[in-house]
Parts: sequence; structure tokens; C-alpha cells
Amino acid sequence: MAQEPTLVAGMELVGEFEGSGYREPPQLVCRPDGQIVRLPALLYQVVRALDAPRRSGREPVMTEVAGELRRETGREFTSEHVAFLLDKKLAPLGITTYSDGTPPPPTPKSDPFLAFRFRLAVLPERVTWFLSGLFAWLFSPLLVAGLLGAFVAGEAWLWTTQDTGAALQTVLSSPASVLLVVALAIASCVFHEMGHGAACRYGGVRPGAMGCGIYLVWPAFYTDITNSYRLGRAGRIRADLGGVYFNALFVLGLLALYASTGNPLLLVAILSVHLEMIQQLLPTLRFDGYYIVADLIGIPDLFKYIAPILKRVVLRRPADERLAALKRWPQIVVAVWVLFLIPALSLQLGILLVNLPQLLQADWERITLLIANAGTSGNVALGMLSACLQSLLLVLPLAGLTLALARPVRSLIRRAGRRGTSPSA
Repeated sequence: MAQEPTLVAGMELVGEFEGSGYREPPQLVCRPDGQIVRLPALLYQVVRALDAPRRSGREPVMTEVAGELRRETGREFTSEHVAFLLDKKLAPLGITTYSDGTPPPPTPKSDPFLAFRFRLAVLPERVTWFLSGLFAWLFSPLLVAGLLGAFVAGEAWLWTTQDTGAALQTVLSSPASVLLVVALAIASCVFHEMGHGAACRYGGVRPGAMGCGIYLVWPAFYTDITNSYRLGRAGRIRADLGGVYFNALFVLGLLALYASTGNPLLLVAILSVHLEMIQQLLPTLRFDGYYIVADLIGIPDLFKYIAPILKRVVLRRPADERLAALKRWPQIVVAVWVLFLIPALSLQLGILLVNLPQLLQADWERITLLIANAGTSGNVALGMLSACLQSLLLVLPLAGLTLALARPVRSLIRRAGRRGTSPSA
């Protein structure tokens, strides 16, 4: 006898995507692998009908699910209709079993363009929950306003009274100082991720694991804030900005130490944190600025709208179904983002190609000089380690930009090749 269908074990219902940029707000479910899946209202009602018996400790029945759909929609549903939705829509997504109770096939995670692929969880969810609780109080609105005011005042004092160029020159001549600046920069990155987790906890949702990995070619840290989808637009943007906000707090701490000690090392560390903040706020790659734009308009993946926007705006073709599903103002924002992104990436690629020989020569000369002078500080091992780190920092921007642009260029070449070899009518 065939079994009745059920939800996949560990499946969790999230509910309506609040602040959505879609004309019909999707409903969200969270798969056991942590992937958020967007569903139309009808499929979500099927999932909810399967979930209700599970919560009461019994197995759902097809006729019961069909009856629940009739009550919810006012339309006629039979067990055969439910079986079709399960077998053709929900089971292939890894959300339910098939209508005969057989498990769904393994469902790979989505592979979005320029996503963070190489990661290693270091702190499990329970540890992240505890640590984020230590800092969640920093998101109290009055405290945020006061601390940001202090940050602005500190910035004004820093840039109007301090000689950052001289401090940078002093630190770069000392391998030990370079290593300490790198250590402080790493600490700032870790504190940045703690800000994302604390923002989630302040909003009432659980942050996931924290860890590290490689984004394109850059070493990076991450915090899983998938659960921020349970929040409204304001809560999601708070979670996105939480990292940069904590960078600002880190700068305040460094400014206080610098004001009391005058150590130029701290001034250079402050500059490195500023670079991190600027990078994170850029909306071109999948840094915090990208997610701020995405959550502001309620569209999770902006990159998939590049082709539809270019066809609509540049080629003047009718909007396809992906654009038609968006509200008017999110369409405008996405179009502005795409029309900014393409020239920005093209300009970066052009500058890179034009100046590549000079950049490679300058980097090679700088790296050679660093290695040659590694022993002049009196500690050869420390000097070599500092030289290697500085050399890596010189190479990574070029390598990262090349890798970021390689995939779209390769896709365009393949697409052009397919068109060139397609048979004529």
C-alpha cells in the first residue's frame, strides 16, 4: 500500500516575504539545507495543509489536503490535483515527498552568479546565538544615534588634524607594525560579522553559523543570516548594515586608543577599516551594499535581471515575465542598478586591460623590493612574513577583478558562438 505524502523532514514554513518587490508577494519555506525557496500562494497552501497534521503528530491524507485547498481557495480540488502539484512542483524542489510517499531526489543548492562558494563554518549556530546576544543591545535606536554621532565627530577630527600619509610611511617601514595592522584588520572583519549576527538577534531571529572562506580570490568571513528573511524590510536592512555599523564602532575604539597613545600603527589600522567599509558598501559584487539594494526593493537576486533589463532598455523588447512580475518602482531601481553595473564593470575591465602591463611591472618591482629589504629590519623571518603579506595584498585586487569579470565574458563568448553556429532558416 502506497504511503501518504509528507513534508521533507526539517522543512520549515516562513510565511509571506514582507516588503517584497513582486506584484504577488511570494511565500517562503526553508529547506533542511538552509535554502530559502519562494513559492506562489497555491503551492504554499499545499505545504501548509501538509504541515498542519504533522504538527498534531499524525500523517496528512490527500483527501484532507484537497479539502483544505477547497476551503482556502473556493475552487474545486481533488486528490488527483494535489498529486499533480506534489509530483510536478513541490517534490522536484525538495520540499515534499512524491504523492506515493517516495522521497524526492537530492536537490542541489542554487548557484547564484558571483556567490560565496568556498566556506568553512567555524562557530556553530548555538555559539553565534550566544555571542550575538552579547552585542544585540548596541542596536537600540538611541544608542545607534549617539554612537554614529561620535563616529562622525571622530572622522572630522581624524581627517582635519592627523597626518595619515606620514603614519602610513612609518608603519610600512616596520614589518612588525605591518603584521599588527593586518591582525587588527582581521579582528575588524570578525567584529563586522558579529554585527550581522547581533542585528539578527536584535530583530528576533536566529543567526546561523559563522566561518571563513574564499570569495573569488579574497579571504573572507561570513555569517549565515538567511533567517533575516523572516523580518520585514527594515529588519533585513538593519541586518545588512550591522556589519558596517560594527566597523564604525571598531574605528571608535581605535580612535580612542590613538588619541591616548599617538601610535601611528593605530592610524593605519583605522585606514584599513575604512577601506573595508568602502568595499562592503559597493553594490557591484555580493558585498553588503548589494544586499542593501536587494532588500530595499525586495528582490533577492539582482544579477538574474541583467539580461531582461538589457533586452528591455537597450534592445527595446517587451518586458519578459520576470520583469512583469515586479512592481513598478523595483523595476526602475533594478534598471538603474543594471545600467550602473554594466558600465562600471566594463570601465574596470578596460582600465585593467589598458594598464595591465604597467600594473604587473609595478607590482613586480614592489614585490622584488619588499623581498630584497625583508632582512633589513633585523628579523629576517618577520621581514619575510611581512613582505609576503604585502605582496599578496598587491596581487589579490588584480586577480579578484580578473576572476569576477571572467565568467560574464566567457558567457558572452559562448552565447555568441552558439548564435554563430546556429543553422540559418
